[in-house]
Amino acid sequence: MRNETRVVRTVRSLRRTLEAWTREGERIALVPTMGALHTGHMALVRAARRKAERVVVSIFVNPAQFAPNEDFATYPRTFRQDVRKLSVAGVDLVYAPAVEQMYPDGFATRIVPDGAAVAGLEDTVRPHFFGGVATVVGKLLLQVRPDLALFGEKDYQQLKVVTRLARDLDLDTRVVGVPTVREKDGLALSSRNVYLSEGERGRAVALPQALRKAAEAIASGQPVARALSQGRAALARAGFQVDYFEARDAETLAPLKRGQRQQVRLLAAARLGSTRLIDNLAVPQG
Repeated sequence: MRNETRVVRTVRSLRRTLEAWTREGERIALVPTMGALHTGHMALVRAARRKAERVVVSIFVNPAQFAPNEDFATYPRTFRQDVRKLSVAGVDLVYAPAVEQMYPDGFATRIVPDGAAVAGLEDTVRPHFFGGVATVVGKLLLQVRPDLALFGEKDYQQLKVVTRLARDLDLDTRVVGVPTVREKDGLALSSRNVYLSEGERGRAVALPQALRKAAEAIASGQPVARALSQGRAALARAGFQVDYFEARDAETLAPLKRGQRQQVRLLAAARLGSTRLIDNLAVPQG
């Protein structure tokens, strides 16, 4: 029988537990989260359990990735429920540091990612975002030192930025992407879905539908620019304000090169009322 999930809040307590597991030769998997856990997060936990003997889940709402006009103060926080879910799922350790633990007085070092994986999508709307993500993920990977870290493909650009970060900084952690979990109607699970009104929730399915139709059109030979334009128009008709709806190289996230055969990923972000939703989809290869 597995022990009840333990909660630690300091690096010292975290390392004390991790060192014992490492001495036993047990593989450690990390699932970084901001809490408000849903079925998508639990899919990451299940994948981690299959790949490692020990699973650590971090819960930290990272202020560094929120701009002053964004929803840091109101971001859903359900810590007790989250810990209960993780305990039932067999998670070994929850790491829940306070802001002061992650960013103590005098904190002055940040990771600023660059390159194709960063440029032209989220950074055009949220230029602060990936600096905050890279810094906190870099700290978590150094604090936990896991053998692998699992991230959902719903945040596909984030997955690619973190993969590059671990590679560029020679971190001994393998970054693993886990497929997006969706509702029955196709909407990607997100902690922010709770912000949608009943009417908005009904219209939100237009986002995955637009991605699917664009992916099918491109796979059938339609020009990429036309498929993207039609996708943006479909979202506008559904009441979305589109931040971006783009096609990129699936591996590097660089803009597509004319005439070059490559795997393509569609990525979109759009606002419905006060709620910002993101999603992505692979273009089938013929």
